[in-house]
Amino acid sequence: MASSISITPSYFASTSLPPRPIASHFPFNLNSSTFFFPLKNGSFKLRNAPPLSPKALSARAPKAAVVTKDTWEKSVLNSDSPVLVEFYASWCGPCRMVHRIIDEIAGEYAGRLSCFILNTDDDFPIAEDYEIKAVPVVLLFKNGEKRESVVGTMPKDFYIAAIERVLKS
Repeated sequence: MASSISITPSYFASTSLPPRPIASHFPFNLNSSTFFFPLKNGSFKLRNAPPLSPKALSARAPKAAVVTKDTWEKSVLNSDSPVLVEFYASWCGPCRMVHRIIDEIAGEYAGRLSCFILNTDDDFPIAEDYEIKAVPVVLLFKNGEKRESVVGTMPKDFYIAAIERVLKS
């Protein structure tokens, strides 16, 4: 007859090593912006993560221009054509997905709609004026007035439907 071992919590406590914080299992600091890339010889190559810019949000050259608090009034409020503004943050993952959609829309509606992006971290007063509490948010303006808003990451059809409503009004 085979012998059996009784496995209880005390068995694990007597045979295991003291617990370590999860971060100690990695050869790098989890809170750092430095990345380690393993090489074939077993060593690691260090690389600092570049800051995220509007150009980095899209693989190709962005079609939506950057708007700031300095250019807000001229570009958005005094525009002759309807305006779409994407409010984003550089650290926001869903904003990257929305930015790709807005870039596509900017190309498709060129001449009928002006598209801009605004970094809420850099231009917080503008975001505060329009009560932007989270990102991504897309606002549509016509004649200097906010007409439509799309909050969160939505399919392209949601943005198109809101644009069409603003263009028809």
